[in-house]
Amino acid sequence: MINENLLKKVDSSEMYKVYDKWPEIARKYYEADFTEINFGEINHVVFAGMGGSGTIGDIFASILSKTNIHVDVVKGYLLPKTVSSKSLIVVTSVSGNTEETLNVLSSGYKMKCKLIAFSNGGKIQEYCNDKGVNHRNISMIHSPRASFPAFLFSILRNLESFLPIEKADIINSLNELEKQRDSISSNNLSENNPAINLAGSISEIPLIYYPWGLQAAAIRFKNSLQENTKIHAISEDVIEACHNGIVSWSKPSDIKPILVRGKDDYIKTDERWEILKDYFEREGIDFNEIFSVSGNILSKLINLIYLFDYTSIYKAVSSGIDPTPVKAIDFVKERL
Repeated sequence: MINENLLKKVDSSEMYKVYDKWPEIARKYYEADFTEINFGEINHVVFAGMGGSGTIGDIFASILSKTNIHVDVVKGYLLPKTVSSKSLIVVTSVSGNTEETLNVLSSGYKMKCKLIAFSNGGKIQEYCNDKGVNHRNISMIHSPRASFPAFLFSILRNLESFLPIEKADIINSLNELEKQRDSISSNNLSENNPAINLAGSISEIPLIYYPWGLQAAAIRFKNSLQENTKIHAISEDVIEACHNGIVSWSKPSDIKPILVRGKDDYIKTDERWEILKDYFEREGIDFNEIFSVSGNILSKLINLIYLFDYTSIYKAVSSGIDPTPVKAIDFVKERL
């Protein structure tokens, strides 16, 4: 069982303590006094970022999926050819030095798009200062992935004046985050902690099934398990998997399904979940089932991400693995 001494011993830079403060961090940056920017007419928004910054784009894609705003998420070097002077490019890089994201920023400037960038200084801030591009300096807290709420809620605050996102939904997500902390934080290292229990159930390679609206949470879970726990993880859309991936279960494997469900998924998605569960039960395949909170899509995604990030930390610590170092990523960056 995880205890405070084990957390402190294995998590040497105390990442878990930053997560204990996520609700305060989120609220602080949402309530920050940013100067309002008038971007004029916008009919297209592109969110550009890698890793956790890319997850922010996925969240906005889900939030805005039922609006008339055209949204693209770029996790790479190139902008879509559909961008124009009425496109807003939202660039996020916690370090401020992400090569792919800097390239997108430069391309957007050359194509005369509307631009705003969020970073903790770095080359991106230097570029913005040089070109007169809107920039928000957001502090990195411990690591890029632990800084997630600071960047997400800063972006929500800066974009809320022109994006159709209800302020009540944002406030609700902050309140739900505070409620959830009581059960999953390091202040509750007991058998009643859902994140500890989920971590304890992961003994094989997790395959995370999700409905499209919760894609951001599932991808973030996969990424956090890979970075913090240093294990392989897979994610698949549940509807698409029923047309291909499900066949893989015909052979024994060291993979275990985790079903990430919304409290009010589309009726046909609910039907698919039940069919998939029936199949697993018939084949004797053990699986976990996780439900989101009720309410708006932002609250669902933030709460799932909070649960899953803690899960990855607890799994790492219980396995004797320090969640902070990412030496393989450092290897790649040193060669770019």
